[in-house]
Amino acid sequence: MKFTNNKLSILSASIILTICSFSAHALDSPVNKDQIEGRSEEIKGKVKETTGKIIDDKALESEGKNQKNLGKIQKGYGDIKQDIKDSK
Repeated sequence: MKFTNNKLSILSASIILTICSFSAHALDSPVNKDQIEGRSEEIKGKVKETTGKIIDDKALESEGKNQKNLGKIQKGYGDIKQDIKDSK
């Protein structure tokens, strides 16, 4: 697998933007464990998905999509728990 400078730049930018988006969400409001773990899985999945696209590895890309979606589900569950807690 040979990476070109362009592919490495795209991968680096994707990772940086994903991490920055996580930081922005962390500052919004108090969060619970499910929200944090879900967002973390979402980020890891996004990085895998992007890496799979760049290196043309369909299995890694698919694994990343699945991990990202599971992270979104877990984060959504955490959001619901937080909303219930806040409404009390």
